[in-house]
Amino acid sequence: MSSFIYLTQIHIEFGALKHLSDECQRHGIQRPLIVTDAGIKAAGLLQAALDAMPGLDCAVFDATPSNPTEAAVRAATAVCKAQSCDGIIALGGGSSIDCAKGVALAATHEGPLTTYATIEGGSGRITAKVLPLIAVPTTAGTGSEVARGAIIIVDDGRKLGFHSWHLMPKAAILDPALTLGLPPLMTAATGMDAIAHCMETFMSTSFNPPADGIALDGLARGWANIERATRDGSDRDARLNMMSASMQGALAFQKGLGCVHSLSHSLGGINPRLHHGTLNAVFLPAVIAFNAQVPAVQAEQRLERLAQAMGLHVSTKPAQALGDAIQAMNARLGLPSGLASMGVGALQFDDIIQGAIADHSHKTNPREASADDYRVMLQASM
Repeated sequence: MSSFIYLTQIHIEFGALKHLSDECQRHGIQRPLIVTDAGIKAAGLLQAALDAMPGLDCAVFDATPSNPTEAAVRAATAVCKAQSCDGIIALGGGSSIDCAKGVALAATHEGPLTTYATIEGGSGRITAKVLPLIAVPTTAGTGSEVARGAIIIVDDGRKLGFHSWHLMPKAAILDPALTLGLPPLMTAATGMDAIAHCMETFMSTSFNPPADGIALDGLARGWANIERATRDGSDRDARLNMMSASMQGALAFQKGLGCVHSLSHSLGGINPRLHHGTLNAVFLPAVIAFNAQVPAVQAEQRLERLAQAMGLHVSTKPAQALGDAIQAMNARLGLPSGLASMGVGALQFDDIIQGAIADHSHKTNPREASADDYRVMLQASM
């Protein structure tokens, strides 16, 4: 049996930030905590959000790290409780949004975050007491603004997923104007994150036709516009389409992801300085080659349909064509050519594999990967 839910109120347009105050009112948020980071504040985007909510008394936590941690969640939760906040506004990329989800949970639920981690059986412990959350993304990548999950590095160093429909933002304010100042490499890395979401969830053989359609359209938009957005950050049409691709990838991936993300989550926990979207871009070709051997993927021509959405003309060996196209795109975008250029070595493989097998995305890959399979994928990604 398949089950799927689409719940978030989405505003997507240039100037969408104007809806922020109304969404706070609609969800009874009178004293929000804005969870963001120092870069967003320095870029003037925090002030833009504050200006969009005249009359609301807002508290601010602006110390979200590049990969959200349980320590950051605790610090923000302390501000939330001290200021008697009744709702959360996430302003930033996936890190700020996931940190905000952690705060919405921690402010209303007792115990350490690991109590509620998916792989610890904690999803069912997350209740409707979670504070209402409004998400305002400033990158086009993770799509966390419409997703039910958050990825947080907990105190023991593991990068864990937290999943519950109660964590889904009540509203997502998608204003492409907030991404116009995003630097080229960050545009590229976050854009490849969105593309990876669309591709990996479409490869999943779980039955969810709406997600498949959303993923293919999101992939087409992302693939056609990522170079334009990276080359010319002021290209409004490219920015709009990349923001849509990001959102669509996350709407679709409730169907499940796979080995790309189990590897990225694991390695990102080992070295939090590595960007998640960049890791996804590097791992995609090897995982596509691994998944190409799944009979259902072949029977449903899933790889051919991905190639078609990307505008590739493929007669034979679609996995190879897809992998080559992604590697060429990474090179044109200025992203790393492989793990070795990112400082990853073979001595780390055992730890990466251990984390990947324990990750929640491992179980939803269309083909179950063994430790040896992961080793082959890692070597191919070097």
